[in-house]
Amino acid sequence: ALQMGAEVYHILKDRILKRYGKSAINVGDEGGYAPPLNETKEAFELIAEAIEEAGYTQEVRPAFDAAASEFYDGKKYKINERFYSSEELVDFYGELIDTYGIISAEDPFAEEDWDGFVLFTKKFGNKIQIIGDDLFVTNIERLKKGIELGACNCLLLKVNQIGTVSEAVDAASLAFKNDYGVMVSHRSGETCDSFIADLVVGINAGQIKSGAPARGERVVKYNRLLQIEEKSGFIYGNINVANIVKY
Repeated sequence: ALQMGAEVYHILKDRILKRYGKSAINVGDEGGYAPPLNETKEAFELIAEAIEEAGYTQEVRPAFDAAASEFYDGKKYKINERFYSSEELVDFYGELIDTYGIISAEDPFAEEDWDGFVLFTKKFGNKIQIIGDDLFVTNIERLKKGIELGACNCLLLKVNQIGTVSEAVDAASLAFKNDYGVMVSHRSGETCDSFIADLVVGINAGQIKSGAPARGERVVKYNRLLQIEEKSGFIYGNINVANIVKY
């Protein structure tokens, strides 16, 4: 899995370099690229092309973190100079899902737009993974509300977002008990501590988000997973997100 991700990442780099020039392959905090795109769909086109060139169209599917609170004005969502209601945004995401085979969407709506999350989950929750990050903030009370309303089907778990390991584990346990997936995550501002790699194995979450295979503070988590596999014999199980989603 790590090899496939790294290969796609470097092919993507080459494609961006050829199309947009050297300045476009500078990396951000999490190792990602930010070329001067004109349309949101261009990003998915580039990723789809990289996956195809790498030869992993059957093994790799794209995902996105919309961080929708960042383009929400309290009433509408602004994308590519157009404004969308929550209902219209559901349809916009639906086009992306159908066109690019997206398997996972994180924070597709603003953190207080519970109705948007519920509507999206009702329509696509049996097809893709829908992750709550800003929505849940690893907080049990917000997670309980999401479960009651039917918002999302996966929790993004950030230990230092809630404050303690025990609180994070409690949140993960609640998610698992209610058939929600759990994805253990790094933060935008990171250190070279690799604890979350041990955590994701320890709670058997099956999913980790640690950024691109670049920058030491990101790669150290992936290296730790390789060490755990080598020393313990725990083999990556080729977990398919589609198996986590309820049908």
